[in-house]
Amino acid sequence: MQSDSADITTQPLPAALEPMHPGGEPLSKPFPALLLRAAGLVLGCPTALLGLLYFAVVGPLLGPLLLWPRTRRHALVVLTTGARRLTALERRRRSFFFGDRLPDRPVPDQRILRYLATRTYAGLITGIVVGLLAFGVVLAGLLVAGLARGTLGWGELITQVLLGGVLLFLDVQGLFSLEALDAWLARECFGPSERELMQQRIEELATSRAAVLQAVDTERRRIERDLHDGVQQRLVALAMLLGRARRGRTPEQAGSLLEQAHKESQDVLTELREVAWRVYPTALDNLGLQEALAGVSERCSIPIRMDFALAETLPASTATAAYFVVSESVTNAAKHSAATEILVSIRTYGPVLVVRIEDNGVGGAVAAGSGLTGLHSRVGALDGRLHIHSPSGGPTTITAELPCA
Repeated sequence: MQSDSADITTQPLPAALEPMHPGGEPLSKPFPALLLRAAGLVLGCPTALLGLLYFAVVGPLLGPLLLWPRTRRHALVVLTTGARRLTALERRRRSFFFGDRLPDRPVPDQRILRYLATRTYAGLITGIVVGLLAFGVVLAGLLVAGLARGTLGWGELITQVLLGGVLLFLDVQGLFSLEALDAWLARECFGPSERELMQQRIEELATSRAAVLQAVDTERRRIERDLHDGVQQRLVALAMLLGRARRGRTPEQAGSLLEQAHKESQDVLTELREVAWRVYPTALDNLGLQEALAGVSERCSIPIRMDFALAETLPASTATAAYFVVSESVTNAAKHSAATEILVSIRTYGPVLVVRIEDNGVGGAVAAGSGLTGLHSRVGALDGRLHIHSPSGGPTTITAELPCA
């Protein structure tokens, strides 16, 4: 299959797609993952203690040097070097236990020191909350032991259970809040700032708008070319046949020309239907996405296996984008891939519609036209993502992830 976009980065795709939120978080957190996150939160307490010891020991030693202008820069370098090592430990903790994918980019010294100081404070508070939780577990054990010995009355038991339940609720809520604070601190230090995210989003929207306008203009040119080079030429030939039939000298000659004109009119009608279908298939509105894709399968010269599994009706914009992704990908495969079979899979993973087209052709996709560029623009206009994986020798896989909620 030949790729038609210079802007699309080809990259391998995972064998199985995990249900994901648009932001990249899994739709469900299995119990072992929660235990891993809890372990990471608890481990943040001793790492915070290391930060406290570092500031308590190195801070007073470097304090006078930081106050003296001549030695301030060198002292700050020494202080920041140690802080960066402790910060790297925090990054590894976040990466291993929480699965964070923090960008590897230079971070200013002031931000490193601010993060380590704030993280140390938050980690110490987490240690206090965890200690209170452990103390509560010990008290609960003593309460159970007293109940087993029969030395605890029902009134006192109810009071202790109610009080312990309230404290347990507050303790657990505090741990969840501290985990969120830990994640926010790491994101603020190592990730892009809110201003940078906003600027990036503005640039993406501007690029997407320009790409959509270019795709619309390209589509108009293609329609004009199809009408001019195809339908118009056939209509000219039809008019010439009818003119010759009118001037026919014998009834047999006129009948033969009329028969040719009738066949030409049928061909014109068929080609006009094809042009209209490529502009927008009416079956998409009348019968739905599955029936519209069935029409694509019928017109394709390569056998297509369809895996269609949708439980709910898609928004019109998402269904339209999915249709054109499949249609354009199948057309490219039929023209360029030398494939003998195409597999089309359409499934939803939470709020994301995943459209996957795979052929067993020769692969080696290259940027050579406007077809997939238009798909990239169409998918990007919906805040979706388009992936292309096409190693030399095949297979070629095109995957579109479209929001459907």
